[in-house]
Amino acid sequence: MTNYFDDLETRAPEAREGALMARLPGLIAGAIQEAPGWARLLAGIDPRAVSSRKALAELPVLRKSDLKELQQADPPFGGLTTVPPGRMGHLYMSPGPIFDPEGARDDPWRSARALWAAGIRPGHVVQNCFGYHLTPGAWMVDLAARRLGCAVIPAGIGQTEQQIEVIRTLRPDAYAGTPSFLRIIVEKARETGADISNLKRALVAAEALPPSLRAWFHEQGIETVLQWYGTADIGLIAYESEALEGMILDEDLILEIVRPGTGEPVTDGEVGEVVVTSFNPDYPMIRFGTGDLSAVMPGRSPCGRTNVRIRGWLGRADQTAKVRGMFVHPGQIAEVVRRHPEVSRARLVITGEMANDAMTLHCEVGVAPEGLAARVAETVREVTKLRGEVQLVLPGSLPNDGKVIEDARKYD
Repeated sequence: MTNYFDDLETRAPEAREGALMARLPGLIAGAIQEAPGWARLLAGIDPRAVSSRKALAELPVLRKSDLKELQQADPPFGGLTTVPPGRMGHLYMSPGPIFDPEGARDDPWRSARALWAAGIRPGHVVQNCFGYHLTPGAWMVDLAARRLGCAVIPAGIGQTEQQIEVIRTLRPDAYAGTPSFLRIIVEKARETGADISNLKRALVAAEALPPSLRAWFHEQGIETVLQWYGTADIGLIAYESEALEGMILDEDLILEIVRPGTGEPVTDGEVGEVVVTSFNPDYPMIRFGTGDLSAVMPGRSPCGRTNVRIRGWLGRADQTAKVRGMFVHPGQIAEVVRRHPEVSRARLVITGEMANDAMTLHCEVGVAPEGLAARVAETVREVTKLRGEVQLVLPGSLPNDGKVIEDARKYD
């Protein structure tokens, strides 16, 4: 039994890229033919022409914020599924509400890879403390663990004393859930003197895991504590390995990091929105904008897996702000930059106090032609319908944090 879930994890990056690009036209053709929603969104697209990242980047981004409107217009799933609801495995409702389908396949969320990386093996018992009510988080772990040949305790959230009794009696090998709830369980067990030393592994998600908290878990005897990252629309996106250097992309996805408010890919290392293309046969997702920020890390993981690594969750891409009664969107800032090729990057900083807002657009410019700041300011007014100052700065001056709009106002 190896450290890797399968041979895909260690294949040459060139082989992986070639295989994904070869599959892409078929994914798009199938989505257009079988899902009326995708036929509408990709009208006029020749699937045969979409066999490269450059061609993929020319397709529109479907953002999570669009799903609610699409589903209301064409219930229940916006016409984006290739099979009817009755042939799915589970149907969910996430906050919004947004309705999420799950295919009737083994490990439909592709999460087994993350469990394997955390050391969970056939014959292990997993105490699953993600919520089982209407949302898919718990089932992403449950179905993956069953595929691996594990038993699952459907523990859900809360009832700490009962959770500890279950751990003492059924002796699970691994915990799955949020890091904060795991801490509550461990602290309660210490307080009551309960022996939960059988818990040696944890796979956590949905919250931040600071290095100090991971170290604390290790001190309590939990030898492996790894994170995974996924969404209710895509399933598993990336996961940590024992190397603890970034999160490794799942093998069945194409990842792009784009500038917030646009569909334009950024250079590796720059923070932007996570956009994913998923080869899900039942619920294909083509350039799906998760709304999450991250960045590609250079090089390969020391663990031996060769897929792309990202820095994990770095915030939200939707930075819409209200200024003097008007909404300002990242897409508007992108439009300002598009109209002025001299500007490579821009960041709108909103300052002032309540009812006394001020906007300054900081623009990275190499050699600035005379009058550029004034022309950009005029474009800002035209695009946003608001007056704003423009400050030209040197290339590389703006923080690499994915922020296009920074709300620095004081409200107290």
